[in-house]
Amino acid sequence: MVLIVLYTALLIFGMGVSQALDISAWQNVITWATTICLAYIMIGVGLEFYVDQQKLKSYTYDFWMAMSAAIFPTILCMFYFLWVFRIGFKEALLVGLSTAPTSAGVLFAMLTAAGLAKTWVFQKARNLAILDDLGTILLIIIMKIWWVGFQPELLTVIFIFLFLGMAAVRWQNQLSLPITREWVLVYALILTGARMLIEHSTHIHLEILFPSFILGVLLHNPAHVQPVSDKGHGHLEKPSLLPPSFDQLLNGLFMFLVGCSLPKIHLGDLDWGIVAVHLLALMILSNLGKCFLVTAYRGVVPSRERLALSIAMFPRGEVGAGVLLIALGYGIGGIAVGLAILNLAANLFCTGIFVVLVIRLIGFKRGD
Repeated sequence: MVLIVLYTALLIFGMGVSQALDISAWQNVITWATTICLAYIMIGVGLEFYVDQQKLKSYTYDFWMAMSAAIFPTILCMFYFLWVFRIGFKEALLVGLSTAPTSAGVLFAMLTAAGLAKTWVFQKARNLAILDDLGTILLIIIMKIWWVGFQPELLTVIFIFLFLGMAAVRWQNQLSLPITREWVLVYALILTGARMLIEHSTHIHLEILFPSFILGVLLHNPAHVQPVSDKGHGHLEKPSLLPPSFDQLLNGLFMFLVGCSLPKIHLGDLDWGIVAVHLLALMILSNLGKCFLVTAYRGVVPSRERLALSIAMFPRGEVGAGVLLIALGYGIGGIAVGLAILNLAANLFCTGIFVVLVIRLIGFKRGD
């Protein structure tokens, strides 16, 4: 619980820095550091993940559930922006999409800090959060094609994701490279550098989340631990130059950087009482869309755990902020975007509360 409070405080501090100070000159450094942290976290998640070849159909079901968990918040918030603010359909759809993606990095850091790594909720949320973000990336590609027309690089991104997905199934756990903490950090640095080089030379935008996760799946983990130990990343228990506390330090840094990544909030002269009403409505709608998962996995776990899974998918973060930056890049602004940023910030602020609710719903105690 101490780690949850600390991570939440770092998130809030980062959010305060992004709104109170002009850090535009540091934005590239923040993006670079955030990407490295996320890559490190996702390589670790991939190392702890193993695709059961006998249950491929269940992953297909997970994909459609994750897509639904991304689409429903988008639709609900899109109609709210259309109805209340009378903005264009494409603008409302893109801003609504920012409310959809679960932050895999924030989610994994928080649930691991709470000691939930052995639970069904963590294992299923791990699958869904990654697929949820992947689905959002695909929706962004579709939006870009609709907005600016077909571009070859967008098709290239789709092919890259398809290839990585097939590689994970075909060659999982077969890449024999060191997997101690310092090496995982090196891989994160290499992936981040490669991503930025590709973007600079080809203008193809690749989210680091999926490639880094796939690398973790491909790396050979002798332990084949799934789920991981609640003491930390199971694959990193071998002797390492970096202490176990390095994971917590990096997770905390990631939380702070995600908060710093939020764009500036501009609400014009809108009364703060009205802002509070709009914010409450958006939080309810965006998280209600995630509660669709309560209807899934019947016969697998009781309703309390399905509700806990839905709440575990509430945390938002870097991917939603990325969608908002895309919206700003297209010249979309005004109160609707300001409220979407505020909604993202509020969800980040409540992440610790969401984790506590998950713990209460599944009746979890450390050592279970």
